[in-house]
Amino acid sequence: MSSIKYIGMTVSNIEQSVKFYAEVLSFQKIKEVEVWGEDWEKLQGVFGLRMQIVQMQLADEIISLMEYLTPEGRSIPVDFRSNDRTFQHIAIAVQDMDRAYQHLRQYKVRHSSTSPQQLPEWNKKLGEVKAFYFKDPDGHNLELIEFPPDKADDKWLQATDKLFLGIDHSAVVTKDAAASFPLYRDRLDLKLMLQAENYGIEYEHISCIFGARVQVNSMKPSSGIGFELLEYITPTTGKDMPKDSQAHDLWHYQTVIAVSDLEALEQKLRSAPCSFISPGIVEMSANELGYEKALSIRDLDGHVLYLIEE
Repeated sequence: MSSIKYIGMTVSNIEQSVKFYAEVLSFQKIKEVEVWGEDWEKLQGVFGLRMQIVQMQLADEIISLMEYLTPEGRSIPVDFRSNDRTFQHIAIAVQDMDRAYQHLRQYKVRHSSTSPQQLPEWNKKLGEVKAFYFKDPDGHNLELIEFPPDKADDKWLQATDKLFLGIDHSAVVTKDAAASFPLYRDRLDLKLMLQAENYGIEYEHISCIFGARVQVNSMKPSSGIGFELLEYITPTTGKDMPKDSQAHDLWHYQTVIAVSDLEALEQKLRSAPCSFISPGIVEMSANELGYEKALSIRDLDGHVLYLIEE
């Protein structure tokens, strides 16, 4: 059993990011802590760290914003694209894309998509979904997504006057989704719910990638946020995650997954398609974020996963 508890991202200025997610996207601050010490250094893979963490909630879902007071990391390069393996985003469900987009325009958010797009009806699995990619102040990828009733989880169909409903999923770009399944499906127990291809002029304008054709592998844990593996069939020019990426770099995301038996999982991961960041299970000296044991790994493409036992 596994549950995706929240998505973390490294930010340059915690006050600026909290203001953005609260004012623009209606998240609410629920926790603020400052952490340091050998346990956190091992878990994050960063020596000498001192980190301020703010957790924010939208409906049932949580994000974790992390500012490194020391050491300072690198900014997101302007040439990072939606088909690069650095790509990860969170997708926020909305009931009315037009209203949500106009709301974002009032705050002059940075576009990644040309504009909101509705996927065509001929795409049986994804047709009539509306999507729009944009960025937060540091350049982290975000998405608004509106589902037609026949493709929406029940929780997104409830009557409400709220503009932003919650986080539907997080998505990462992978070079080879099939090669990643032994980690996500077989070790972490994420169930493959849907496989579909996304292409055409609408998706090109969403991703801002000319000729984009992507295989979408939609996965779900036992509970919590959904997860997608995006494999670009074309173009195949996406760049790899920088090999020297570390958690204090601003392109860093971390997907935090709660499991029932971390020690048993650690043994399974030793033969999985992943690499360890922490030397193994880290015993946390304090319980600042609600867990006492954790380990950190990278998947085949360099995306970071934190596995915790609550």
